[in-house]
Amino acid sequence: MDERDVRLLKAIAELETGSPERLHEATDIPISTIHYRLNNLRDEGVIENDRYDIDLEELGLGVTVLIEVHADYQGSYETFADRLLTVEGVTNVYFTMGETDFIVVARLSDSGMVERLIAEFERLEGVERTDSTFVISAIEERDALQSYSLETLLEELVGE
Repeated sequence: MDERDVRLLKAIAELETGSPERLHEATDIPISTIHYRLNNLRDEGVIENDRYDIDLEELGLGVTVLIEVHADYQGSYETFADRLLTVEGVTNVYFTMGETDFIVVARLSDSGMVERLIAEFERLEGVERTDSTFVISAIEERDALQSYSLETLLEELVGE
């Protein structure tokens, strides 16, 4: 990873597009170089996919719930996390340190779905209890790269 790669990734995050033409306009990196580098970043697993972002609120999945899962499970935490991911509506599962074993994020349509979600968690073997928090309003949801300045990214990732 070098400075051009970091500049491309930062531009993708800010512009929310992988269009080589738009990336060229933002970075002055030649379009042929952009194609080459994007392919390399895909091959290296840095770029995972080309996707369309969907506004979940507009779609009807505007209720976000954060669930703390307190668990007593056998086997690996990865296997248990996979079980948590089987519950419909769950978008993210984080294994944590402290009193809470896992933090789960779910996107749902209404309070009825929240009730169903919690009931499903309670039926999972190994879940002792859950604590849920409704998100009233998402102030900002952004790509991780958007939270850093280009200078910090270059310093941390390239070592300049």
